[in-house]
Amino acid sequence: MKLLIVLPIIIPLLFSVIMLFFWKNVKVHKVLNLIASIFSFAAAVILFSRVKNFGIISLQVGSWQAPFGISLVADLLASIMVLLTAIIGFAASVYSLGSMDEKREKFLYYPLLQFLLMGINGAFLTGDVFNLYVWFEVMLISSFVLLALGGKREQLEGAIKYVTLNLLSSAIFLAAVGILYGIFGTLNMADLARKIPMVEQKELVTLVSFLFMVAFGIKAAVFPLFFWLPASYHTPPIAISAIFAGLLTKVGVYALIRVFTLIFVQDTDFTHTVLLVIAGFTMLTGVLGAASQNDMRKILSFHIISQIGYMIMGLALFSPLAVAGAIFYIIHHIIVKTNLFLVSGVVDKMKGSFDLKKIGGLYKYYPMLGLLFLIPALSLAGIPPLSGFWAKFVVIKAGLDIDQVLIVAVALAVGLLTLFSMTKIWNEAFWKDDPKGNEDKIINSFSSITLSKKVMMFSPIIILALITVLIGFNAEPFFNIASNAASQLLNPDEYISMVLGLR
Repeated sequence: MKLLIVLPIIIPLLFSVIMLFFWKNVKVHKVLNLIASIFSFAAAVILFSRVKNFGIISLQVGSWQAPFGISLVADLLASIMVLLTAIIGFAASVYSLGSMDEKREKFLYYPLLQFLLMGINGAFLTGDVFNLYVWFEVMLISSFVLLALGGKREQLEGAIKYVTLNLLSSAIFLAAVGILYGIFGTLNMADLARKIPMVEQKELVTLVSFLFMVAFGIKAAVFPLFFWLPASYHTPPIAISAIFAGLLTKVGVYALIRVFTLIFVQDTDFTHTVLLVIAGFTMLTGVLGAASQNDMRKILSFHIISQIGYMIMGLALFSPLAVAGAIFYIIHHIIVKTNLFLVSGVVDKMKGSFDLKKIGGLYKYYPMLGLLFLIPALSLAGIPPLSGFWAKFVVIKAGLDIDQVLIVAVALAVGLLTLFSMTKIWNEAFWKDDPKGNEDKIINSFSSITLSKKVMMFSPIIILALITVLIGFNAEPFFNIASNAASQLLNPDEYISMVLGLR
């Protein structure tokens, strides 16, 4: 059963390599990509079920005993993230069949997508800090090519900003890894968790933790390290933007949660207070940036930043309820944010623009699309009984329980401003009349798209909307899973024992 842990890495790698043997055969790429996504989803479901029912799985690659070899570890948090990656990977794969242009498909779009998913899964499943760095680089390479694929001026400009800041993050990350190894002689996370409490130089460990905070903070797009995101995420095709919005920043958030619950917990009064301040400013700057935009993609990009603040808030509060809230928030946000980007892609196909001033009248002719927008939009704003309400409720309650009134006030204010942004999109794109005077018909390329492609674009949107509603109306089992994951993080004895073979 331990081999289950390698499947989320092996499946996308295997299919991406097979696709390369069919270099210019786009039809084969499409079929293989869809099959890979289905297999990855099945593997993720089985892995999650196994971890949920029987506990943490650990595999020592090559049978080298930890901490000397490469460790793969699937606890509840990692298996949740792998399952979410499989859902979003499948949604993006299906959506791409209806929306991706032939030029990008010929330039290996589908193999690159599977390479990206492999890197994301590797980052979630690694039990070693250095290999976390390696998987970050796999993600960076594939995401950079996907971002630049097509060669448009705005894409290349966004890609340069994206890769420059992320390379800086990688350099800081590698320096922190080197210092950590110099102090402890190990990079295995479980071994570090065991050794760090015994070190005498507490201040040095805290200093190293700040290097990790900066490195992962850039990748998570937290304040003040976020400006690369709104400069780049709106430039590629929507299928790429959606998977970036749903997953890439969450890898940074996952890394922060992992190291600041397992490794750097010797000075939480200081480190987690800094994280709390960062969370507040991340929420505020993100939502204010969104309020100032008129491009649908840019509004959604800035809201990635603001919502990351809620997740960091849960980590920073560092109570069992707060960490559970952060995990629940990640589950909710990955689904909702991906869906909002997918909806924006349909809007662009219908109206030929993302600019809210240039579009309108969508609800009159496509009320179904209006509903499919409202579900994730209202969920993002925290309107009950959708998933976002429960996610915000748990994090805010956790803050009130420990009398962190200021951050709670910020979180509530940001929720209201998020509702303002979503209402702005609704009013401009869906409710108001078409500013071009085309009230009697919608002039766009959407009518020329085949029925099969329309089905491919709408089906993942409908599926993700249904998941949002399901979480909202049946929140308890999802919260229980998040709570159990938080319990594993805050009580890491089982994790350490499984990886190091202490039982």
